[in-house]
Amino acid sequence: MFRKIRDLLQSYFRISKKEARGALVLMVLCLLLLWFPFIFRRFLLPVLPIDKQPVNLKMLDSLAIELEKANQSRNRKFKPFPKKQYTKKPPKSIRLFDFDPNSASVEELETLGIPTFLANRIEKFRSKGGKFRKKEDLLNIYDFPSELFHKLEKHIVFASTTNPEKINAKTETLKETRKTTHSTFNRPAQPAITPFDINTADTTELVKLRGIGSKLSMRILKFRDALGGFHTTDQYAEIFGLDSLALSELHRYGKVNSAAKKININSITVEELGKHSYFKNKRITTAIINFRHQHGPFRVVDDLRKVRVLDDNMIKKIEPYLRFD
Repeated sequence: MFRKIRDLLQSYFRISKKEARGALVLMVLCLLLLWFPFIFRRFLLPVLPIDKQPVNLKMLDSLAIELEKANQSRNRKFKPFPKKQYTKKPPKSIRLFDFDPNSASVEELETLGIPTFLANRIEKFRSKGGKFRKKEDLLNIYDFPSELFHKLEKHIVFASTTNPEKINAKTETLKETRKTTHSTFNRPAQPAITPFDINTADTTELVKLRGIGSKLSMRILKFRDALGGFHTTDQYAEIFGLDSLALSELHRYGKVNSAAKKININSITVEELGKHSYFKNKRITTAIINFRHQHGPFRVVDDLRKVRVLDDNMIKKIEPYLRFD
């Protein structure tokens, strides 16, 4: 019977025989602890010898009175602590006004009705080099509600469109300076950007693209190296901090011309597997390795469907990075 229960625990939780045996012993001990009070009162207490001396009720009453007097005198010495009065902060008044999401402070965003955690998330996005190019980029902030966006959409004004008179004046002055300087020297033309292989590119090629600076280029390369290389351009959307302009530039010039690095799922360890970007969840990596130890090596991708923690989306995502030697 115990062997059947152990086998059931082992197959259900995907654990080893030693772990299943330990879990079974722990369950038995828990049941004994739960039933011990009942067993003690029902079977052991009637058997225990009891001294049948008469109880002195007067002595017990006098002891109870003395204890009550001592408790009252102790309570008189100690004064109760005064209760602290906490004043509730009044809710911030919501007011709509024109704002630039690239420069508005956290307090201004909260005044517009944006929750504090979203305002801080926008500030973090901007501090890491992110920039809003168009109004719809605000929806790229994780958990930003679409209802709130439609409410604020007509109040979103970017700095480049706030004062058209100043912009026209600047453009006129730029045209005049270009005309005057054109006769003195010929400005060298910027080299045209050519498509490159994203799996072999470095930061010098990435910073040439619009919307991508040094921080974003390092983040792209770090994500690529942890993956072992991109296998499709659709993975660019998984990189945190890329706005619509940076994504469009990457799709235009960053091509996947070389194959991604694959890992041998039948020989890799838990620590090595956890370094991959798609296997950061320790529960998933441990389940895969334990299943391999218990049932033998994986032959094809469909064998991974037997691991309960992996769904179809996850298997489709990791399939290009696996090999079954």
